[in-house]
Amino acid sequence: MLEKFDRYPLTFGPTHIEKLSRLSEHLGGKVELYAKREDCNSGLAYGGNKLRKLEYIVPDAIASGADTLVSIGGVQSNHTRMVAAVAAKIGFKCRLVQESWVPHEDAVYDRVGNIMLSRIMGADVRLVDEGFDIGIRRSWEEAIDEVKAKGGKPYAIPAGASVHKYGGLGYVGFAEEVRAQEADLGFTFDYIVVCTVTGSTHGGMLVGFAKDGRERNVIGIDASFTPAQTKAQVLEIARNTADLVDLGKDLTADDVVLVEDYAYPVYGVPSAETKEAIRLCARLEGMITDPVYEGKSMQGMIDLVRKGYFPDGSKVLYAHLGGAPALNGYGYAFRNG
Repeated sequence: MLEKFDRYPLTFGPTHIEKLSRLSEHLGGKVELYAKREDCNSGLAYGGNKLRKLEYIVPDAIASGADTLVSIGGVQSNHTRMVAAVAAKIGFKCRLVQESWVPHEDAVYDRVGNIMLSRIMGADVRLVDEGFDIGIRRSWEEAIDEVKAKGGKPYAIPAGASVHKYGGLGYVGFAEEVRAQEADLGFTFDYIVVCTVTGSTHGGMLVGFAKDGRERNVIGIDASFTPAQTKAQVLEIARNTADLVDLGKDLTADDVVLVEDYAYPVYGVPSAETKEAIRLCARLEGMITDPVYEGKSMQGMIDLVRKGYFPDGSKVLYAHLGGAPALNGYGYAFRNG
C-alpha cells in the first residue's frame, strides 16, 4: 500500500510481538493478550510511535529545502522529543512549542523526561502557558513565523504529526507489518487496541486494516478527554490517508471505534485506575507504560477484558506506542512504586 511513497528509515524494522502470558492469566486466561513493541522500534531517543509517521514526513521536509523542523506538544510530549531526535539525525535545527496541556504540578515536570531529552538534543524549546487542544495552535503558527523572520526555512509538523498530509502513512505500514507477522505466527489477531489522542496512529491503522476488512477491529482507547473532536479527526485523517494509498473503500464514522471511558480525570493526568494498570503491567510483564497515553490504553484493555468485551478465545494485540520517558515527570505519583 505504501510502495509509491518515499521513506526515510529511522526505525530498526518490524517491531517484536510478544505474548503477555502472565497478564492474560491474571485476567482469567480466556483472552490471549499480545503486545507489539513500538516502544522498542528505534535507537533514536527511546523511539516510539511518532517515528513511523516521521519516516514518511522527513523526505518531504528535505525536498522542501527547509532547515528547521517546527512542532508542538505538551510539556512532556513524546512527539516533540522525536521531532528533536529526527532533526538532530538529519542535520536540521529544531524549534519546539511546549504548551501547558496538563494540569500537573510535579516540581520537576518541565525539567525531566521528554523535555529534558529535547533540550539535550539541541532543540530550541519554548514553554507557552496554553491549555490542551488537538487542533492547530496559534503558538505553533507564531513559531513558524518567527523562524522565517530570523532567516530560517521552517518545515511545519503539527502535534503528533497527525494532520500532516502524510501523518497516517506510518500506521498503514504497521498494519501491513502485522499481516506479515500473522502469517509467521499462524493466526490473525481478532482485535488491535491502540491509544487515541491526535488521531493519526488510529487513523492510519484503520486504513491499513481496512484492506482485509478489520477496520472496526481497531479499538481506540481515548486519552484526549475530548472524544468527539478526536473521533472526527481520526475519521478525517483516515479518509485522507485512504485516498493517498488508493484504498478503494469508503470509510464512515461507524468505522472509528473509540472507547471513551478511560481518559478521566483530564488529558495527561492519570487516575488511580490508570496508575494501578501501570503497576500491574510492570509487575506481571516488566513492561513499562506511561501516565498520559499507554497507561490509559492499558487500563482500558484490562477493564474491557474483565468486562467480557472481547469474546472468549480472542487474540488481542496491544499496540505499545512508547512514552515511558514521561514517567519522570510523575515521580511524586509513583514515589512508592
